Parts: sequence; C-alpha cells; structure tokens
Amino acid sequence: MVRLLTAYRVSVGGLLLRVCMLLYGLWQDAHMTVKYTDIDYSVFTDAARFVWAGNSPYQRSTYRYTPLLAWMLTPNIWLHPTFGKWLFVACDCLVGVLIILIIKARGASDKTAAAYSALWLFNPQVATISTRGSAESLVCAVVMASLYAFQQKRAVSGSILFGIAVHLKIYPIIYALPILVVLDGSLFWPEKKPQKSNTSGTQERISWKTIAGMLNRDRLCFFVVSAAVFLSLSMLMYNVYGDEFLEETYLYHIVRKDHRHNYSMWFLPIYLRFSSSESLAMGFLSFIPQLTVVVMLGLSFGTDLYFAVFAQTFGFVAYNKVCTAQYFMWYICFLPIIWLFSTQKFMFKGALVIGVWFGSQAIYLQQAYKLEFLGENTFNLLWVASMVIFIANNLILSQIMASQRIVPFFSATGGRQGQAQVQNAKKNQ
Repeated sequence: MVRLLTAYRVSVGGLLLRVCMLLYGLWQDAHMTVKYTDIDYSVFTDAARFVWAGNSPYQRSTYRYTPLLAWMLTPNIWLHPTFGKWLFVACDCLVGVLIILIIKARGASDKTAAAYSALWLFNPQVATISTRGSAESLVCAVVMASLYAFQQKRAVSGSILFGIAVHLKIYPIIYALPILVVLDGSLFWPEKKPQKSNTSGTQERISWKTIAGMLNRDRLCFFVVSAAVFLSLSMLMYNVYGDEFLEETYLYHIVRKDHRHNYSMWFLPIYLRFSSSESLAMGFLSFIPQLTVVVMLGLSFGTDLYFAVFAQTFGFVAYNKVCTAQYFMWYICFLPIIWLFSTQKFMFKGALVIGVWFGSQAIYLQQAYKLEFLGENTFNLLWVASMVIFIANNLILSQIMASQRIVPFFSATGGRQGQAQVQNAKKNQ
C-alpha cells in the first residue's frame, strides 16, 4: 500500500496550497474592494521601481528595509508584478523542506517528518502571509538554512548565512548567544578527547588561559565570518545610499514609535505620548524586559539550539514594542522541530495552548474591527486586549518550556540514539 503521508507529498501539497491562494489573491485584487495583497508588497514594489530607475529605495516613504530586498525585487518592474510573491512562496516552501531535513537529521522517520512539517506547510496563517506579499519567509528561510548548516557542522556556511540573515533583518542577532553556546568544543566536536582536568587538589584560578579556552576555533570562525558578511553587505549599501541606509534600515527600529494599533501592549502608552519625548523614553524602556528575557532564554536552553531560538523569538515578539501577525512567522517556523520533543499531549494541553493563542488574538481582532470598520472608539479595549495577549503569550511560553524535553543539539543527529529519543518523545504525547 502506497503511503499517503510522505515528505514529498506534504511538500508538493504545501506548494499547491500556496499557488492556489496566490492565484485567488490576484482575482480578489482585481474584483473586490478589499485587497488581498499586503500594503508592504506595494512598498517593496515602489522601492524596487526607484532602484531600477537608479534612485534610492528610501524615496518610497515607509520603506524600512535593506536596499538588498529592493534589488532582489526589481523583476517586479521588468518581468512581472507578482515576481516577489512567487519568490516569497518559494522561500516559504523552502522553509518546509528545511524543517523536514532538520527533523529527519534528528532521527525521525520520513513519515514523522512529513507529519510535523505539515504544521508549517499546511498552516493557513503562514500561507496567507507569504502569498499576500510579506517578505518574512525570505528571512525565515535564511535563518533556518543557517541553523541547519550548524547542525551539519558546517560552521563557515552557517556563519555566512547568519550574517546575511542579520543584514536582511536585525532580529536574528539574538540567536548569536545560543549559537556560541553550541559551538563549545565538547558539544560541536564531542568525539574529541576532553582536556585533562586539574587533579592536584588546588583550585585553579581563572586566568587568560581559561578565557582563551572559551575562544575556540568554531566560535572565532562564527564571529569573524558572520561579522565580515554582515559588515561587507552593510558597507556596500552605505557606500551607495549613505546615512539614509543606516537610519532607515537599523536606527529606525531602535527609536521606532508606531502610532497605529498593534498586538503589543506598548502601543497605547506610546500612542498617547506620541509627540512628546516620553514616548521615545518609553520605547527604550521596553527594551529592558525584552533584552532580559531573550538573554536568559538563550543561556538557559543554549545546548538545544532549536528550542533556544524558538523560546527567544517567542519572548522577543511577545515583549516587542511593535507586534504584527507577520512576526509570528519568526517562531512558528521552529514549532514543528521543537514539538517533536514535547511531552505535552495534543488532545488536551496542546489543543488548549493553541486555543489560548488564537482566542487571545480573536479578542483583539474583534475590537480592531470595531475601530477600523465601524468607527467606534475602542482604544482602551484594544489596549486591554493587547494585555490579554501579552499574559496569554507568557503563560503559553511557560507551559511549552515546562513540557519540553531539552535535547542537546548534536545528540539527536540521526542513528539509533536519535531514533530512540524521537520514539521516547512520541510515547509521551
């Protein structure tokens, strides 16, 4: 009997789903008042048009991205306006393929990898975001490829991809901490013999030798190569576009004040003080709990890189001063990988967690609909709803952490040991 659930079938099915949604979106844009295409895609296309004409992409107001993205989307001008959407769909599907490769590399069967990858490939929210023209799938694809390269112990390739990812969007820089943790010699190359410990009975003082021992070859490679790639791309863009590049691509996101409502609990306090210096101070204040959470999660779970970056990203988005639906893709791409080693049973706790996640957003969207379409003043209720989302996200993350089996990054890389770990995880579900 031919197996219906295979990695190939799931991958093709995910691609067909996105093709159908993209084609439907073209029809909706042509025949309905409410457009399917995200406003960001129009911004990307306008920026690409300026670049194609030899001008700066920042002549398009609200373009806050690297010029590299505008360069990549110039075929929107000279080939077809939907080129960028097809590119983002391809990256979306590439993430699904990488999820399958990562899960299989951790010891799972083809059938198991197919089942868990469906959480991404058949996720309607993920497919909608990419087919509407959001560029998040591009960043997710580069990040996933970087982590997969490290999993395969290709430190140079992983470092190059990491540098590109941080250039495309600054948030992946938070992953540097857990990456440095897993690049410890005893973890990255466990087959090497450990150094002899001090058995003289005297306590060895922390010296330059101890510090130098932390700077192993792979950590230095990661730092030098990723920094070189990031700085090379940034210097190239700076030489072409000057200070405008730094201000719009990086500095803007540090001092960003968003007056539009969004899922973040910070939106209303910043909105009410938008024209004063207090809003800027409040924006900087929001970095303190966010940075604390991100660093603690990165250090606590660093040996399990995939779970560390999932937890970091989840916390980063939950505590960010601006939060939109596109940001959810940043951590959803890791969900199929970490769920494989969760002891949480889906039929009760898993479904409850998903229900709380969607339910908290539904409360917010109800108030947002009244504000946007009915013209009702629901700002206070929107802020209450954003607080509900914030509390729900913290509860969800704590529940996920409590039920997660922390699997060292290089201990589940195929073979009998990896298969045994997967089987034990599945028995607990």
